[in-house]
Amino acid sequence: MARAPGQGAGRLCCWSNMAGLRLIVGLGNPGAEYLRTRHNAGFWLVDALASGHGERFSFDGKLHGEACRIRLGSEPVWLLKPSTFMNKSGIAVVSALRYYKIEPEQCLVAHDDLDLSAGTVRMKFDGGHGGQNGLRDIMAHLGHGKFHRLRVGIGHPGHRDQVTPWVLGRPSAQDEDLILDGIGRALDALPLVVDGQFEKAMQQLHTMGAGNGERGT
Repeated sequence: MARAPGQGAGRLCCWSNMAGLRLIVGLGNPGAEYLRTRHNAGFWLVDALASGHGERFSFDGKLHGEACRIRLGSEPVWLLKPSTFMNKSGIAVVSALRYYKIEPEQCLVAHDDLDLSAGTVRMKFDGGHGGQNGLRDIMAHLGHGKFHRLRVGIGHPGHRDQVTPWVLGRPSAQDEDLILDGIGRALDALPLVVDGQFEKAMQQLHTMGAGNGERGT
């Protein structure tokens, strides 16, 4: 995985020194035709988070997306769903960070990940984009990768030529159940993340009912 310019390998596994989170972004594509596709796993997560707190998203033009606010743990947290398509996600993320005066290190981006089996969910801070176009655009706008990521595994079709229809397609019923179960485990760990207990959240998430983990390369 590529590293952001000027960063050593040791930074890839380290958590931010900032206290907790103030913004959780779910990545996906807008429109009913993409609603249940694998590429929208980030949307699935923030939708479940908002619904569980009795909140609904509303469009905000200055943010280039839909937003709402919840209280998670002891802190208020903004949720964001970019209304741009996946490969333009950086516009909305940077707009929200600037408008709410939030540092990138206080942001977590939830996204689909081909390199994790369906149902496996991982958290990390910093690093490259791993070919994920939403992360690629966010990093291009920020000029770095210093934000938290929540990687929602969607599995891999087995061949690079099948990736586009795979991510833009709907998972099987079995895989959808696995993905939703993984999202449920992530939601259980998020209050720890918001309170700044990143290592504890990571340990909890990575040891609870995970799938088969990373794909072989």
